[in-house]
Amino acid sequence: MSSNSDRPGGFIARDRSWHPPAYFPDYKTSVKRSPQAALLSFPTSLSEETGPVFGHGLLGELDNDMLHNFAKPGESAIGPRIVVYGQVTDETGRGLPDVLVEVWQANAGGRYRHAKEGYVALLDPNFGGCGRCITDENGFYEFRSVQPGPYPWPNGVNDWRPAHIHFSLFGHSFAQRLITQMYFEGDPLIPHCPIVNSIPSKDAIEQLTARLDRQSTLPMDALAWRFDMVLRGRRQSYFENRKEGL
Repeated sequence: MSSNSDRPGGFIARDRSWHPPAYFPDYKTSVKRSPQAALLSFPTSLSEETGPVFGHGLLGELDNDMLHNFAKPGESAIGPRIVVYGQVTDETGRGLPDVLVEVWQANAGGRYRHAKEGYVALLDPNFGGCGRCITDENGFYEFRSVQPGPYPWPNGVNDWRPAHIHFSLFGHSFAQRLITQMYFEGDPLIPHCPIVNSIPSKDAIEQLTARLDRQSTLPMDALAWRFDMVLRGRRQSYFENRKEGL
């Protein structure tokens, strides 16, 4: 979903208005997490820059099938089934191969599987909530899952997170990692989320919103959602951990 796909090449500067401020009081966690002093840049180590190299041999048979990769034999995760796919591109629209895409999410009831989960929704015994895949030679990825549910969080009196899926993208080393979130087209909770509202650009929010793709739906099985990610340039996806992209 890059607006730079027609650019032939060359350096494309970042648009700093595309990204939210580090300090955004309505998002209460940012009050303590935002930097209080000038940022310092440290050089990466050789091991961070050169390894590991991710390959398809790293993946298990069901790593990109979250319906079954935590389920008992013959059973499946509970909830509306979905396929999520898309393309990872650079600032000129070129697909990037061999990117390790890791995802994690709440279950269909809006609950995560971790020890400090505070929401009272039930756990699904057949859903682990995480998966991974590697982009193909044209930068495309795909995985199956269930539609995650929204959930309340202790930010305000009645704040709810929209349904979302977390993404982690690795290049060819641990130092090349980007983290973002994907939302779902038409979710009425998106404009009410303080995290989303910290992003000043409406277009940037739209780029974090997956589109329903009826043409790619699996009949009598799963709806399909397309979510593309742009790593650099003026219209890169918003990445939580590294705003400059890779």
